[in-house]
Amino acid sequence: MQQNHRYIKAENHTQLSKFLLLSFSEDLELQPLLSGLFLSMYLVTALRNLLIVLAIISDSHLHTPMYFFLSNLSFADICFSSTMVPKMLANIQVHSRGISYIECITNMYFMMMFSGLDNFLLTILAYDWYMAICHALHYMVIMNPHLCVLFVLVSWFIISWVALVHIVLMIRLTFSTGTEIAHFICDLAQLLKVALSDTLINYIFMYVATALVGVFPVTGILFSYSRFIFSLMRMSFTADKNKAFSTSGSPLSVVSLLCRTGLGVYLTSAVTHSSQRSSITSVMYTVVTPMLNPFIYSLRNKDVKGSLGRLFSRAASCL
Repeated sequence: MQQNHRYIKAENHTQLSKFLLLSFSEDLELQPLLSGLFLSMYLVTALRNLLIVLAIISDSHLHTPMYFFLSNLSFADICFSSTMVPKMLANIQVHSRGISYIECITNMYFMMMFSGLDNFLLTILAYDWYMAICHALHYMVIMNPHLCVLFVLVSWFIISWVALVHIVLMIRLTFSTGTEIAHFICDLAQLLKVALSDTLINYIFMYVATALVGVFPVTGILFSYSRFIFSLMRMSFTADKNKAFSTSGSPLSVVSLLCRTGLGVYLTSAVTHSSQRSSITSVMYTVVTPMLNPFIYSLRNKDVKGSLGRLFSRAASCL
């Protein structure tokens, strides 16, 4: 009887309650340092990705399949970082840990959507590079504008619905007022741990969704790169081979980072109890990876550098 009363009380207060987000450290002396660090990383992420989007849009020479996918990746990275970092910085500045139920659910939806979209776009980029190397003669015919747009639209559609199902399953759960979340963001795995009602269906769908938006894309990426590297091994010119290997090495490091952090957080969420370790791991794929993507995929590219130079020149002439 008392247990039923507790569930009714939690249900009545779910929509009005606030969650308490636990940051990395409760030491007030460390908060300004963390705030400055995350603010710097966020500004670098937003500026770099915004410049790439503007450069690709403004330069007709960059209106190719690869740069189309890169512009979408940059846009997704901006949205992904903006979903959580500003709220985290605001909480650090005002020494507040509270976040409303509605805000938490909303942040969770967009975080899952843009992180999943990142995975799909990285997979499409790997496929694009594979087609450019292994099927160079038919590349422009196969990777036509209609197919490129279709790839992106299907990615948006799938991940939007996956995130929506997560939210629908989350809404049916009950939480006590003032529930503490051992994370600096509204993380799905951490919320499931503190829910009062049965979470079996949520966990089942979480692992299924992880396979759909995590394991399958990574498998596709690794397959594309393996075929890519196999084609490079058959190249007769050493210079071309070394150049292609150096080009593919950096993206593979991002894929490795994605596998070891984003997937690891969710696949081990049911058995791990180290909130500090989970938070640090989450920083890698929520803050660090979006910051590194522009440099790894675009800013070292001569065409992008040239386009940025022309963009800055036009901006300076307008001042």
